Amino acid sequence: MANNNDPKNEHDINKWNTIYRQKMYENPWIRVSEDMVVNPSNKPGIYGTIHFKNLAIGIIPIDEEGNTYLVGQYRYPLDIYSWEIPMGGGNHANDPLESAKRELQEETGFTANKWTEIAKVHTSNSVTDEEGIVYIAEELQAGETNFDETEDLQVKKVSLAEAVEMVMNNEITDSISMIGLLKVARLRNLK
Repeated sequence: MANNNDPKNEHDINKWNTIYRQKMYENPWIRVSEDMVVNPSNKPGIYGTIHFKNLAIGIIPIDEEGNTYLVGQYRYPLDIYSWEIPMGGGNHANDPLESAKRELQEETGFTANKWTEIAKVHTSNSVTDEEGIVYIAEELQAGETNFDETEDLQVKKVSLAEAVEMVMNNEITDSISMIGLLKVARLRNLK
């Protein structure tokens, strides 16, 4: 019987065999590949993957009154307006916390004195290797925003409880935002 603490238990063994990988498309943010594989049933097949060139960084700013700040923007791939926690990309070579500090300031104008990492996320692990990190930012100081040229953002102050309710009512559907807010709710015993 395999020991669950053993990193090489039967569930940790990769039963996929990659014959070759072909790059189908690439831009500065992503690379799309098609792999010829032998699957765990020992049958040939294909597998399409999307590699993200940056980490996904999410921040939940929390002020002294227990409010947070959501960012609203139109999301082109979904063709919808989306409320989310402040977030952006961070180069894998950089410290993710520095990327989080930059994104918080750019999107909300805030800087924070206290940072806590609360989650690591794989956003859609059946098709992408994208990794995300979520932080809580506290002891906020207001400042000026510095939006990217592709961003047309609104910032909305809500209580943490209201933000969690927005998740529960499907008003917030972004996966990193949902995971971060629900984890904060659990960590802070919000009802």
